[in-house]
Amino acid sequence: MRLLLINPNTSPSVTETVERAARAVLPAGIELATVTGRFGARYIASRAAAAIAGHAALEAMAEHVPGCDAVLLACFGDPGLSALKEVSPVPVVGMAEASCHLACTLGRRFGIVTGGERWPAMLEEFVGGQGLTSRLAGIRALAPTGDVLTRDLDAGIAQLAEACRLTVEEDGAEVVILGGAALAGLARRVGETVEVPVLCSLEAGIGMTIAAAALAVRKAGRGSLASPPSIESVGLAAALSVRLRG
Repeated sequence: MRLLLINPNTSPSVTETVERAARAVLPAGIELATVTGRFGARYIASRAAAAIAGHAALEAMAEHVPGCDAVLLACFGDPGLSALKEVSPVPVVGMAEASCHLACTLGRRFGIVTGGERWPAMLEEFVGGQGLTSRLAGIRALAPTGDVLTRDLDAGIAQLAEACRLTVEEDGAEVVILGGAALAGLARRVGETVEVPVLCSLEAGIGMTIAAAALAVRKAGRGSLASPPSIESVGLAAALSVRLRG
C-alpha cells in the first residue's frame, strides 16, 4: 500500500513535521510519499489562503497520485477536499474530516483547538458541511498560527493545553481535536493535563486514509463525486489539465 500525503502549505518544515508524525504511526509495509504545495501561503490561516491551497492541492494530486492507493490532505480545514475527491482516481481523506468523524465515536460532543484567529468561523462552516454542527461543542483558536506556536514548544504546548481544558470545562466537549499540520504529533503531550481524549488530527487522518485504501473500492461512476465531465482549461499545470480532461 502506498499513500500520498499532500501538504498544501508551502513550508517544507511543515511537511517534515507531518511526515515525521505520520511515519511514527504507520504500520509496517505501508509506503508514504509526501509533497509540499508548489505555490500559495507559507501557512494557511485565511479564506484566501485556503482557496489558493485548494488549487495547489489539486495540482499536487494530479502530478503525484499515479501508483498511490489513497491520498491524505494534510491541512486542517481540508482546502479543496471535495474537488480532490471528485477528480482523484483513489480515495481522498482530509485531516479535519477524519478527526471530526473519529471524535464522534469517542464522545457525544467534540471541541476543536487550533492556532490562527480566523479559523473558528472557517471551521464552523466546515463542520456544518460535514453535517456535524449538533456535535460541535466549541472551537478555541489561539491568535498565533500553529507554526508560530511551535517555535517555543513548551510554551506553545502549555497554551494549547489550557485551551483544551477550557473547551472541556466551559464548552462541554467530551473529546478535543488538536487541529493543525504544524501541531501534528503533539496531542499526547497536550493531553497530559486534559481530562478527556485529545486527538491528533494528523494521526486520525492517517488511520482513516489507511482504512480507505484497504477497502479498495471503485471510484463512483455517478453522483456528486464522480469524475466530472471533461473540462477544457487554460494556464493550469500539465498534469492537472490532463486529469481534468479525463
